[in-house]
Amino acid sequence: MGVALEIETPHGPALAEVEEAPGARLLLVLTHGSGGGVDAPDLLAVRDAVLPAGVTVARVVQPFRLRGARAPGSAVKQDEAWLAVVAALRARHPGLPLVQGGRSNGARVACRTAHEAGAGAVVALAFPLHPPGKPDRSRADELRQAGTPVLVVSGDRDPFGVPDEKDAARLVVLPGEGHEFRKNPARVGEEVARWLLPWLLEQEA
Repeated sequence: MGVALEIETPHGPALAEVEEAPGARLLLVLTHGSGGGVDAPDLLAVRDAVLPAGVTVARVVQPFRLRGARAPGSAVKQDEAWLAVVAALRARHPGLPLVQGGRSNGARVACRTAHEAGAGAVVALAFPLHPPGKPDRSRADELRQAGTPVLVVSGDRDPFGVPDEKDAARLVVLPGEGHEFRKNPARVGEEVARWLLPWLLEQEA
């Protein structure tokens, strides 16, 4: 059973849907894309795949979405708000290692803030490498600058592009999937668990 937490940030309140794992070993904080929500099928699939392994999952509705805005606005403000949310969640779960991530724009936020947040790894779902039809406007630097291992899961039909394997610790490309992972979102959860749980065992060793 989850709990909803309103968390104040410098740019308005955020909402975290937190599901505690019995005997929690890790805190995984996830967020949505620009126009979506935390009930996106891939985010729910990740939650379902890792909860049984002792991973507490927080799905965060960012302040801009709570305000009803469709666009995230300033990256600086978005990152500042995210860091406030993560700090509050870490204070609520002291001692747990942190992994953060999200889908699409949320994956960008997770990469940009990973070092400052103290995240041990990043889960980037449908990372939007470039705007559709504009491959010259690459965002690969955000992946490279995360400063921590990044798992990227992309669909091979994603109009936002697929990152290069060299820019992530692991790249999984799902055949037949687009940006929303509509065909088989459960596969996304399986791939995250397949990468994240061995990573966690390494940290605990």
